[in-house]
Amino acid sequence: MCFAFDAEPPTPPGAESIPTGGRITLVAEDGNELLAYRAVAATPSGAGVVILPDIRGLFPFYQRLAEYFAAVGIDAVAIDYFGRTAGTSDRGEDFEFRPHVEQTTFEGVGADVAAGVAEVRSIGRASAIFTVGFCFGGSYSFMQAPRESLGLAGVIGFYGGMRPRNEGGPTPITLAPSAKVPVLGLFGGADQSIPPDKIEEFRAGLEQSGVDYVIHVYPGAPHSFFDRSYADYSTECADAWRRMLDFITKHAGQR
Repeated sequence: MCFAFDAEPPTPPGAESIPTGGRITLVAEDGNELLAYRAVAATPSGAGVVILPDIRGLFPFYQRLAEYFAAVGIDAVAIDYFGRTAGTSDRGEDFEFRPHVEQTTFEGVGADVAAGVAEVRSIGRASAIFTVGFCFGGSYSFMQAPRESLGLAGVIGFYGGMRPRNEGGPTPITLAPSAKVPVLGLFGGADQSIPPDKIEEFRAGLEQSGVDYVIHVYPGAPHSFFDRSYADYSTECADAWRRMLDFITKHAGQR
């Protein structure tokens, strides 16, 4: 897993009043019901995000992150992956997520992402929608870049793995040349789970696609550095927020 159950995301720059979000249930195009958490900005910027959590699915870190996006004017919906196998009930720290991760599919996660995008769009204020993912969700965020049907303005991934999520399935590297929207990738230089050569393969694929992209590696930062408890990486966290918000502002303005 990326974060402890009680972890808190870093606070974004310029956040003053933090709105309170709430849990909702979404229905994907295949009929799957999935948990989600929605937070709505008091003063909308015209941008929205769908948050793709790590392998534990929707838990408090990502609910709080949705509220932080809303605090800086970005409507946010964080989604869960396990509606097909674990239902939509509340889950505690003892939730055995790994058997459910093993049952996820590229098609199923894609349908759930589409449901999240539709929910942000239904709020009626976001003309530009982005995916933002972490680890498992970072991989899946990158893999939304070729999906023109979603109408995304861009995709963002933190330390998204480059290996197949299903045997023989696609990866961010294999799909990168087909990207249709801008990509922001943020990685830790000390992340042993993502070798530097794989990041370079991903970068090369994005170069082939012709989309606007930024790949940034933080030297010495570990996997899952975007965590308030990692005080040694507060500078990297602040920079990651800046890069992410600048990316959203730039590409929301191009919609």
